Amino acid sequence: MDNPGFGMLGLPPGFRFHPTDEELVVQYLKKKVYSFPLPAYIIPEIDLGNHDPWDLPGGREEVRYFFSFREATYLNRNRSNPRARSGCWKAAGKERQVVASRCNQVVGMKKVLAFYRGKPPTRTDWIMHEYRLARPEADPRNDATHSCMVPNGDWVLCRIFRKKRAARMEAEEDDEQAKEQMMRMGDDGSSCVTELTDESSNGEEASSSSMSSPP
Repeated sequence: MDNPGFGMLGLPPGFRFHPTDEELVVQYLKKKVYSFPLPAYIIPEIDLGNHDPWDLPGGREEVRYFFSFREATYLNRNRSNPRARSGCWKAAGKERQVVASRCNQVVGMKKVLAFYRGKPPTRTDWIMHEYRLARPEADPRNDATHSCMVPNGDWVLCRIFRKKRAARMEAEEDDEQAKEQMMRMGDDGSSCVTELTDESSNGEEASSSSMSSPP
């Protein structure tokens, strides 16, 4: 694995990596498969079978991208469910075509998967978009150069992220806990102030009554 890790070739401040499906397939996955220079070495190689999604490099709330070998990710030959350390990825829908906008040609396939863990398997909030190159078909329009290219392994490109709903729910729970803690602190503080005020007022009343009473 000769790629540097994500972020080692840092983007300039203010820039974000938000490629389209077509860009991921054509500019990154295709060039990776055929050993062409990549636009930027910011997508690392990783064995997804050795990592749970929350243990992958990068922030938990960030969208992360990885190259991975399909042979290393899938346990069996039918390639139905990619494995992970404490669970597996299961398809959450049918594969969809990734079409090049200029030539209206299918360049790849995109599969949406959800991560399941535990026994019985329970669906989590982690999602993966798995991209693979479209299988080449016999087409007279394909030039000789393209037909002679030899792929450098069965690579896939994975986009992994956590649903915003789950992150939002956790943030709301944290806010509620913070509010409850502030309310408890306020209640304690107000009761103390009230007690002090009552005591001082009682003392003032007693002193004023003693001063006003005749000797």
